[in-house]
This record gives sequence, structure tokens and C-alpha cells, in this order.
Amino acid sequence: MQHEFWHQKWQKNEIGFHLNQPHPLLVKYMGSLNLSPNSRIFIPLCGKSLDIHWLLGQGYHVVGIDLSPIAIQDLISTLGLSFTETQSGNLSHFHHPQIDLFVSDVLELTVEQTGKIDAIYDRAALVALPEEMRSQYVQHLIQIGGDASQLVISFEYDQSMMAGPPFSISTQQLQDYYSSEYDIELLDSQTELLKGKVNAQEKIWLLKK
Repeated sequence: MQHEFWHQKWQKNEIGFHLNQPHPLLVKYMGSLNLSPNSRIFIPLCGKSLDIHWLLGQGYHVVGIDLSPIAIQDLISTLGLSFTETQSGNLSHFHHPQIDLFVSDVLELTVEQTGKIDAIYDRAALVALPEEMRSQYVQHLIQIGGDASQLVISFEYDQSMMAGPPFSISTQQLQDYYSSEYDIELLDSQTELLKGKVNAQEKIWLLKK
């Protein structure tokens, strides 16, 4: 992944992608996953998202990973929970009975490290990756997730009007990435002024094996 790019974003606090509330589309459509209490939800490139606070409050177990140690430390400080830390090579693992957080490249994370995953919530990962990296990421996520369903949030806009991330992902591209493994349903689409520059369609998708 583009390690230096994201490290600099966090070091400079250039985190406009961070919302000051749980994502409304997550709150509205989380029920579509039909999960039982204590289900394990994997969040790639989780940052310090308030979505995590909300999911914990709903009784779910969260497994999150981010490349930035700043992001994970900020998240830990706001959660107010006691974590145990272990180190394995370049990977740091912070564990609490209700949440596991990793500092590493998501492509280096293994099934043995995550444990069983019941669902994947991808708000900020797929749209953060340039096109040439997405297929590898998708295949790795399929390997980690097994039979887990996914909620995926994407943006579609005129890429010539603004450089990503977040990158524009068309419906056809999303179908190309996932349709061999998942049934894909568009749950909602709404117009958003992205970064104050370009109108984009923000979409949330339900992916089921």
C-alpha cells in the first residue's frame, strides 16, 4: 500500500475523511447484515472512526486495522478501554475482550491473526486504493472474510474533476471486483459534495456470498 502517503496524512492531521459522527449509512443499513450479538466485524483502514464506538455500543466485536499508529493510538485514547499489546514482526496487536486493533498493512494481515470474521464493513479502504491495487485488496479480503457478508461504501464522480483518494468507483468496476464471489445489492445512493469540490454519488452496497 502507499505507506508514506497515509503516514504523512496522519502526521499532518490531514484527515478530512474522518467524520465527527457515526456514518449515517452504517447506522441505517447495519441491520441488513442480520448479525447476532457479539458478531465479529472487520473494518479495514479503520482510522479512529466513530463508527467503531457505535458498533461497540450495539454489542458487536470489532476487528480493526490501520497502517497508521497515530490513528490507532488516537482511537484507543478515545475508547477509554484497557488493552494488552503484543508485537509480531511489523504488526502491533492491541487486544480487549470486545475489540482487536492492528497496526499494519491490511495486505499482510492473516486469518490466524484476525480470527473468524462474521461481517466486513468497508467505508474507507476500497475507495482509498488506486485502481491497480484494488483487485489484490479484494482477493485478500475474501480470503480473510471467508463467508462473511460485506457493507461497502463507494463514491462515483468525474475523476477528471478531482484527484483521489477517495477514488471514484463505478458500478461496473464494483461488479468486476466482487461479482464472482458475491451477490451485490445497492442499498442506497445519495449525492454529496465531495471535499467541497465535486458532486459525487455516495453508495452503500450489500455483498453476500
